[in-house]
Amino acid sequence: MGEVAVKICGLQSVEVLKSMVNLPVDYVGFVFARSKRQISGSRAAELLPVLQTWSTGAVPQSVGVFVNPTLEELDEVLRQAPLDILQLHGTESPDFCRKVKDAYGVKLFKAFSVKTDGSVHAGATLAEYDGVLDGLLLDTYDPKYGGGSGVAFDWAAAEPFRQWAKERGIPFFAAGGLHPGNVKTLIETLQPDGVDVSSGVETDGVKDIAKITAFVERVKG
Repeated sequence: MGEVAVKICGLQSVEVLKSMVNLPVDYVGFVFARSKRQISGSRAAELLPVLQTWSTGAVPQSVGVFVNPTLEELDEVLRQAPLDILQLHGTESPDFCRKVKDAYGVKLFKAFSVKTDGSVHAGATLAEYDGVLDGLLLDTYDPKYGGGSGVAFDWAAAEPFRQWAKERGIPFFAAGGLHPGNVKTLIETLQPDGVDVSSGVETDGVKDIAKITAFVERVKG
């Protein structure tokens, strides 16, 4: 397995983002869905230039996280903030995903939410997304926000998703309850292409650079 990619999600602060520029982070996520980490398109426009100052050689890709958006909502954000990737975290249909790709020409990641019993919340079957996605992410289902609960799902449920992504040559990301203390175990267990963290690198709901650093070091080190 190659180097595992790191995605730090839910960034809101220019100051925090600037404190991360020396870390080998591959993706930075901005949440536009209803959430305590939600930001506006105008706020994202203030944050995106910081990515160009990254000092580790590669500029992190920017990811916009949406839950069941309309095309109008996507329009409003993308007019202000030219994101590299759109991550759809709700029950978006394969047909809607195709419309988004055709409309904006960006990479498209689809998140699937795993319930506590190992089943996947709503949505279509994986086969229906064939040829549409540029990345696949598994998260823990949260009835309020869809994901970002900070709780881990049953990792045993991940293998069919990992295999599906591998067969199609697209990256498989794991999220849900990750933090510096368990991410190494998840990597050894699931062998994902990338890991996605938000609340696991926060203190009292605010991104903590010490925890972000520890997380990145556990993954990359």
